[in-house]
Amino acid sequence: MAGNKVIIVGASGAVGQEMLKIMEERNFPVSELKLCATERSAGQEMLFKGKAYTVEETTPASFEGMEIAFFAGGEASLEFGPLAAEMGAVVIDNSSNFRLDPDVPLVVPEVNPEDVKTHKGIIANPNCSTIIMVVPLKAIYDVAGIKRVVVSTYQAVSGAGAEGITELTEHTRAALDGGEVVPSKFQYPIAFNLIPHIDVFQEMDYTKEEWKMVKETRKILHDDALQITATTVRVPVYRSHSESINIETKSKVTAEHAKKILADFPGVIVQDSPADKKYPMPLYTSGKDEIFVGRIREDNSVDKGLNIWVVADQLRKGAATNAIQIAELLIKYDCLGKR
Repeated sequence: MAGNKVIIVGASGAVGQEMLKIMEERNFPVSELKLCATERSAGQEMLFKGKAYTVEETTPASFEGMEIAFFAGGEASLEFGPLAAEMGAVVIDNSSNFRLDPDVPLVVPEVNPEDVKTHKGIIANPNCSTIIMVVPLKAIYDVAGIKRVVVSTYQAVSGAGAEGITELTEHTRAALDGGEVVPSKFQYPIAFNLIPHIDVFQEMDYTKEEWKMVKETRKILHDDALQITATTVRVPVYRSHSESINIETKSKVTAEHAKKILADFPGVIVQDSPADKKYPMPLYTSGKDEIFVGRIREDNSVDKGLNIWVVADQLRKGAATNAIQIAELLIKYDCLGKR
């Protein structure tokens, strides 16, 4: 059977399930498939193209003969990623473990596809919010250059995993019924609330999530001089992250020109018609792979500036779809099995 020998580690989690679904949708060439997870999840059955696969506990032996190893997130890639690469698989890792490693390419296929050719066995999938931002940024960057970016995110609870989804449902029900709301996954009640705190606080009182957007974007665009500041906020939305992005460009770009630039860029859909109240929203972007951009307008406070509103499904393009696209590039560039 033509195709590749593929393993998904963390297959039973939200991102792992999406990877399996997207591989089927895109008819990704698979000759052999292995689904792995923790001991707790072992024994579950999952379907791929109508065939049932049993989830196995991840062990070193799991990677024997595998060509592509998807890691859906978490700490598993720290333990097994380098081993999988040593055994001949190309690792595509959705965690933050290797993203800033100078020897590991950090890839968004619409932005820096050629970087996959430099891999040494491991390729990192960027943070979901970074992916959603960097694609429209690249469109503007190539035409006008970018001096500074100010971004505020509005991140869905599914970005925190299945527990985040459950907690929003439980908190909403409790709030409506007058019951007790007890935070567990989040720092405070999430229903009818916004929490300006995602991941741990680090230097200058920015969170790790905010620094990810700064450092990863610079690496992907190969521009350490790019000035970026971020504020990341958890919102009571189930799926799809939204971002308000202010861009200060090096050369002047009108709003109309920006709309054309963005509409012509791969993976971007422009939804922008104020007269028709047309703009991207998370409710209508969930389940889609494209990045939706609207509210495109010139910044009234600076001569060379734009404001854009960006929304995308963080489980798909922000994670699983991007990983599958990286694997497709590996096949296209004949980069499997090569170091």
